[in-house]
Parts: sequence; structure tokens; C-alpha cells
Amino acid sequence: MRGDRVHPRPTVTTETAEHVRRAEEPESPALRIVEPPASPDAWPSEVDTFLRDLAGPSWILVPGRDRARARIVSTLLHGNEPSGVRAIHAFLCSGEMPAVDTVFFIASVDAALEPPGFAHRMLYGRRDLNRCFFPPFQGREGALAREVLGRIRDLAPEALVDLHNTTGHTPAYGVGPKSDPARLALTRFFAARYVESDLRLGALIEAVADETTSLVVECGMTGDAEPDRIAREGLGRFLEAETLFPTDPAEKPEDAITVVASPVRVCLQPGLTLRYGEACEPGADLTLDAALDRHNFEPIAPGASIGWVPAEGAWPFVATRADGAEVSRDLFELRGGRVEARTDFVPIMMTTDPEIAVQDCIFYAAVPKKL
Repeated sequence: MRGDRVHPRPTVTTETAEHVRRAEEPESPALRIVEPPASPDAWPSEVDTFLRDLAGPSWILVPGRDRARARIVSTLLHGNEPSGVRAIHAFLCSGEMPAVDTVFFIASVDAALEPPGFAHRMLYGRRDLNRCFFPPFQGREGALAREVLGRIRDLAPEALVDLHNTTGHTPAYGVGPKSDPARLALTRFFAARYVESDLRLGALIEAVADETTSLVVECGMTGDAEPDRIAREGLGRFLEAETLFPTDPAEKPEDAITVVASPVRVCLQPGLTLRYGEACEPGADLTLDAALDRHNFEPIAPGASIGWVPAEGAWPFVATRADGAEVSRDLFELRGGRVEARTDFVPIMMTTDPEIAVQDCIFYAAVPKKL
């Protein structure tokens, strides 16, 4: 439904929330406050032009039919994950009016625009913004995170959805700190799988988890058409819905969602090298199966082979639970140069991009959960 509200003329400012002392962070990027144009036709028709016009991290408020409530959609916390911003751009150009006031927070615009486009998680020498939402709020990324958190708390939204892509083949899924009916209800707008994660990495949804219903949506692998469709259609359903959460006690969102829980973060030992292939690669401390990401959300049984290590090689993994315990030897074992699963687990967010695997993590190992 095309909105009939007359929006202000397009303006972009760099105002700062009062609770942020910009003088203390002279290098912090200004959050650009963007008012929608009077006509949706005034938005650039191409996503790249749209981002160039934003020119930096942006906060776009679109008035809704109900001005008493608000929702937030964030995206591009990583510059190489385009499905969310493509969905937001399509919604803005459509002229549709959301059910309630909606803020779009578009974060790493500079990283997304860095040639060849949507290729860099963050710019060289910068911190991962989605690890900066817990104190201390240091540097430019910390200052931006602090300002965004202040604005979220001032707005008091009924829900926050953070749209992402993965770097491996995977179905869409939601991620949140609890398997509560509200988060599972949000997940249903986008996906049929949910990961209950108690890891604390400094992510945006973790920082506001106690204040609003916050959810990450991993739409699928960057570069595939399906994640763009999932983000676009799911966003439309989320923004159009008059009510997000079940009001009928008989309605149980968990009945429609497959839930896995307690993911363990599996990383490469510092200083080691990682490659992907069909056998042990020369010079690599760890070679993982090049088709490994095809097993996302598929149960891995004990004895299943996932890769190779050279003879007399170093133990390649660090696997950390939410409580800080290192459990890699509970998950894996080395047998005759092969890396095998030692116990049952469900892999999530497996990637075959060695740069991402080394910078962030190789994958997460979780277990099914019965609700």
C-alpha cells in the first residue's frame, strides 16, 4: 500500500546525540541522519548510487501508519553482505508506508563501496563494527556503536532485525540469545531455522537483547539470488505486519521453527595457515574440505571427515564455548592425517573463504534443541 503521508524534502545531516561527546572521538564517523524525500521516485534507482549519496553510516527514519511504535532494521554491519541494503533500497523506492515508524540503520557504507564493491568486511586497518557494541567504546567504530546504541534506547523500538549474509552456502536462519516465542515469531518472517546463541562477541543484537526483541537474520550466501529474495520478501512482511508477536496462546511459533542451541565458536590456532581443497594442500597447517559449507545445518556424526593436517602438524583448532571453555578436542580428533568429528554436532555458518575464516571464525558447532 503506497503511503499518503507527505514526507519532508530530502535532507542529510550529521547531528550527534547529546549523550555522545563527539569531542572525545575526533576521528569517529558522523552518523548521517537522513529524511526521506517527498516522493519515493527521488531515491536513486541503483543501490550503488544510493550508497554513494549516503556517503557514510546512515540513520533513515520512515514514518509509519502508527506513529506511537517503532521498529529498527540494521544492515551492512559488514560491508560484504549486500542483501539487506538491497532489500531496504527496494522498500524505500516502492513508496510503501510501514505499519509503524521504522528506522533503517545502514552501517559500513565505506566498506561496501570500496572497489570492487561489496567485497570487504571492513576497510583495512579498521575494526569489525559488529564486535564494538560493548564497552569500552574505543576508536571510531566504538564511537559510532555508542551513538547508535543511544539512539536505539531513545527510540525504544518494539523489535530490531539485523540483516546479514554468510560467506558459505546455507539456508536462511535467525540468531538470538533466547528461544523465546517473540524471537521465533520474528524469525518466521524470514526463515524456518533459528540458532540460540549465548556467545558474547560485542554484536549489536547482544547489546540491546535485554531492551528489545532483537534478531539477526542470516539470509544466505553473498552472491546468490535467493538471499536477496529472502531479505526483500521477509522485510516486506516484517514492516507490513500490524502485530509482530503472537496474541493467541494457542499459536506457538516454535512449532514452525527448527532450533539449534549453544554454538561453539571454532577458530584456527593463531599463526597457522588454512586452505580449502580436496586433499592436504602443500604448506597448509589445516586443509578443510572445499565442499564443507554444503553441510551447514546438516548433522555431523562421529567419525565424519572434514579435512586434513600434515604429518606431525600442530593441533589446528581453538573452539570456545560461551563460558570461555576451550573444547576443540571434544569436537575433533586427528586420525592418520585426517580431521574427524569426535562427537555429534550441527555446523552453522561454515565458510570456504580462508580470509574470513582466519579473520573471524571457521564455523560454529551447535546441538539440536527440543523446545
